Amino acid sequence: MFFASDNSGPVPKQVLQALTQANTGYAMGYGADDEMAEVTARIREIFEAPEAAVHLVATGTAANSLALATLCQPFETIFCTPVAHIHEDECNAPEFYTGGAKLTLVPGAAGSDDKMTPAALHATIAREESRGVHGPQRGPVSITQVTGRGTIYALDEIKAIAQVTRDFGLPLHMDGARFTNALVALGCTPAEMTWKAGVDAVCFGGTKNGLMGVEAVIFFDPKHAWEFEVRRKRGGHLFSKHRYLSAQMLAYLTDDLWRDNARKANANCAYLAAGLEQKGAPFLHEAQANMIFAALPRATHQRLFEAGAIYHLWDGPLEGDPEQEVTARFVCDWALSKDLIDQFLDLL
Repeated sequence: MFFASDNSGPVPKQVLQALTQANTGYAMGYGADDEMAEVTARIREIFEAPEAAVHLVATGTAANSLALATLCQPFETIFCTPVAHIHEDECNAPEFYTGGAKLTLVPGAAGSDDKMTPAALHATIAREESRGVHGPQRGPVSITQVTGRGTIYALDEIKAIAQVTRDFGLPLHMDGARFTNALVALGCTPAEMTWKAGVDAVCFGGTKNGLMGVEAVIFFDPKHAWEFEVRRKRGGHLFSKHRYLSAQMLAYLTDDLWRDNARKANANCAYLAAGLEQKGAPFLHEAQANMIFAALPRATHQRLFEAGAIYHLWDGPLEGDPEQEVTARFVCDWALSKDLIDQFLDLL
């Protein structure tokens, strides 16, 4: 009954087999391995972007931070929501890797902070560059897909945000740690959710969807390729034995494993959500991918934890008034079994 995070689950056997196969003999390092050439070709095909620059790193924080550093000057600001990974979860790494660029938070719709709106983005960008040399200059916009609250930007929402960024001449970055969960939920293609909607760079996540540890950074304009290369090296994120990153990503992209894992994770979440709804648990946001925020009485949480369930409480401690409702986050991964979800719901 493990619902803490989708980065805690096991690695599919296909990935482990690919690593074993890659562990034979010798290979050129630093991304010159044969597997990386095939990864680049496959990602370009999947994204319908034959000129895209493709790079691999081992963590999502490195992917986001190095991508934004490539798109942003130190004297600029990055626009994001209050619950963006780059604001909440990356320990100022974007500020560090950009050499000091700040983050400017864009509010969401009334009563929600998960997705920025085009109107709020426009107003927030317009307020910057109002102090001349004394204030930060306008920099890239970053959106998170799936958001930190488990919701998804629809294609029209991405296009509307991209239009605002184009109006100001700014690049649009997508943090796609759960990219494929959003993709299969929307039923669209990678191109439709990225460059066709106006996205300039995407971090195509793999770790939260079953990989041991690899993320792809994709720039649809290859002019950014060399700068990212040197930033990755300078930042300490260019793997010497790079083939072990490439092998994971290649297995991920073979026989639709990446989509299959995301479909399983989303289906597990939908099954859990239906059970929670049947029990009358109120949701903070609609469960659209593989993450749920739902409230339960503290006494229920205590009983679930005592029985071995693992998940995160979001807005209160485990101890206190047993009748008070406390919101928790439940995340489903590809490997979670229906039997364990049923066991959890039975305890509920």
